[in-house]
Amino acid sequence: MRIAVVIEDPPPHADRDGAVRLRRFAREFADRDHDVTVYCTGWWDDHERRIEREGVVYEAVTVAPARTSFLARIPALLARDRPDAVVVSPSPPGAAVAASVGGALARAPVVCDWFGDEPGPADPRRRRLAARAPTLVVTPSELGRTRVRELGVPAADTAVVPQSVDYPLVESTPPRERDGPEAVYARRLDADANLGSFLLALAELRRREDWSATVIGDGPERADYETQAAELGIADRVAFVGDLDREARVATYRAADAFVQTARREQFAEELLWALSAGCVGVVEYQTDSSAHELLEGHDRGIRVTESEALDDALVDAWAIPHRDLAEPMRAYDHAAVAGDYIGLFRERGVDAR
Repeated sequence: MRIAVVIEDPPPHADRDGAVRLRRFAREFADRDHDVTVYCTGWWDDHERRIEREGVVYEAVTVAPARTSFLARIPALLARDRPDAVVVSPSPPGAAVAASVGGALARAPVVCDWFGDEPGPADPRRRRLAARAPTLVVTPSELGRTRVRELGVPAADTAVVPQSVDYPLVESTPPRERDGPEAVYARRLDADANLGSFLLALAELRRREDWSATVIGDGPERADYETQAAELGIADRVAFVGDLDREARVATYRAADAFVQTARREQFAEELLWALSAGCVGVVEYQTDSSAHELLEGHDRGIRVTESEALDDALVDAWAIPHRDLAEPMRAYDHAAVAGDYIGLFRERGVDAR
């Protein structure tokens, strides 16, 4: 199958989660022996219009950021190459419209991967047009799906394909040494982190002497949170370790008992997914603008709370659950498995996805 991926700002132009996700899908599609071409702003140094990296062909629609030219050229390029299916990022919104025109010319379904972290246009009408133009809009969560439906997209024209993890990496990464019940938090420490809820819950348990906590991540609020931990009298039991690479994070998750998710905003709680895959019990504080609670649906190692005052009891309950350092059911979230779900969407839209 010939798959076109349209993204104006792929990595290294952008490091947002939605851009990284589309690049990963392109590689996974290629690993399944599909012919994949990414139409993008050129990011390579040589003067070739097309290059190949890891089985994926990248075509420079423009050689420098030039939005008007990029949008104008996409329909003709898709009509020329006649892919069987098109996947497009709505960054900018006009790309979804341009790809939809090109898909119509090529007689190919157009799937818009709407992650939710795309820079928003000043005119909300452009977002509505971008959401309604493609054949299908895919989001990583039901929360994102709801946001898209609020833009006027019929439910039948939406689908959820979650984020994914490298499950073989989880299996092969040795757990860090264990030393009693441990809870982990991992996220950028910004205004939406809401780490204070976790710290207050730990403070309620300060009389217990057997626990420890690890905070992974950095950001503008880190110093304030470290000060809060000191004022609560738990600084000696809460380790702020800063950013860690993926292997170090997985090793920490495999050794821990619980992963705590309290952030106010989360398009998809990716670190929670990694932690669940590593056997952690997920403790999630429900937030209106976070999809984290969705990952616990149908999962037997999860505790949801609706009020931060209940977090301390939830932690005690999580620590009482037998420790695991792997969760076999989470293999369904492996990169390859989730890419297969995406291919299934093409098949549902009438594409021969052999």
